[in-house]
Amino acid sequence: MPGEIFVVTAPSGTGKTTLLKNLIAADPRLKFSISYTTRPPRPGEVSGRDYFFVSPGEFARLRDSGALAEWVEQFGYGYGTSKEWINQALESGQDLVFDLDTRGARALKESFPQGTLIFIVPPNFQELERRLKGRGDMDPQELARRLEQGRDEIKEISWYDYLIVNADLHLALEQLKAIVTAARCRAQRVWPGMKGLFTSA
Repeated sequence: MPGEIFVVTAPSGTGKTTLLKNLIAADPRLKFSISYTTRPPRPGEVSGRDYFFVSPGEFARLRDSGALAEWVEQFGYGYGTSKEWINQALESGQDLVFDLDTRGARALKESFPQGTLIFIVPPNFQELERRLKGRGDMDPQELARRLEQGRDEIKEISWYDYLIVNADLHLALEQLKAIVTAARCRAQRVWPGMKGLFTSA
């Protein structure tokens, strides 16, 4: 049975990273997608495990040839995911988790419409601002930028499949697990492999 795609989007400060780490730690069938990037490896990062590290020229070739299902430029570096790599992972039965912004999620949905899109929000915008300020490592300009980006991302919620409100981390994690389970039980996913078991002799 082919693997599933789960795309998760959330404004900065929502708790997405913690939720996804806990989700994947609890479910060995899930794996973070591995992106191409033009940024240099950080200490301890391994090519093929954390990212596929490539030159700007190679990244541009992949992007311009249509080999990337989604891509973005952030802080002067390119990031993108290979369609071929995704297909190979899915064909092997691997379930993939993507941590993407709304633009990346929309692009991936165009290439892989079977994917399940999940949006995570805090209880309200005031809580989002409180969490960002609570980090204590952000200057006012960066805080304003992230809040504005959060406002823009939240406007895109209507075309996602599921919405999780992260007011309580444990409950939000259980809801995330439930969505994964539900996606794996979709009839159009499971029935093709079982139909022959119910054919009259």
